[in-house]
Amino acid sequence: MKVILLQDLYKHGVAGEVVKVADGFARNYLIPRKMAIQASESALRRTENVRKNVEARKAQYNNMLNDLGRQIDGVELIFGRRAASTGKLFGSVTTQEIADELDRVTSVDINRRRISQQSLREIGTHQVPVRLGTEVSPMLTITIVPEDELSEFLAARERGEKVTAEDIMMDGFSYATSASDEEAEAAEASDETEAGDPQAEGELAIEGVEAET
Repeated sequence: MKVILLQDLYKHGVAGEVVKVADGFARNYLIPRKMAIQASESALRRTENVRKNVEARKAQYNNMLNDLGRQIDGVELIFGRRAASTGKLFGSVTTQEIADELDRVTSVDINRRRISQQSLREIGTHQVPVRLGTEVSPMLTITIVPEDELSEFLAARERGEKVTAEDIMMDGFSYATSASDEEAEAAEASDETEAGDPQAEGELAIEGVEAET
């Protein structure tokens, strides 16, 4: 259904703009809340004054989108998914999941339709463009790793290892420092602390005997 927006609606348009939306969205949400009216001939005449300012409002709107585009450009989002040994996913990473994760990581909430990509179905690193703004063409880096590797992959990234999804799919790959190595080092350090310095302990014992005598 074509409607005339009566107020600026992020993800949809600006007041006075004629946009096409789903019939249910228009009838059940926009029109009852007086956010839009159906774009009939009479409605177009009634909103002529509002529509005269559309270009100026769209310029402001595009400026906002450009700012958001610069904010998300280059952001990496990491997903863990069940996959076959070939790297094919048992399922996919959808544009809605990408939009939700982007919102969680950056607090930038975009319509999934702005993500110029079909669902992702393979382990790997994917460059995904976003249609946002007119001055920038933001790209998201979507990294998909096997689900059972996700925690160790994230830990490696935290340690500063430049490991990629493609790396961990290679035969014979191992992390520079695995989580088990870190646990072993921590346990060893703890044992040494508890054991203390034998020589120092002996000196303390001698001093105690001398004090008693």
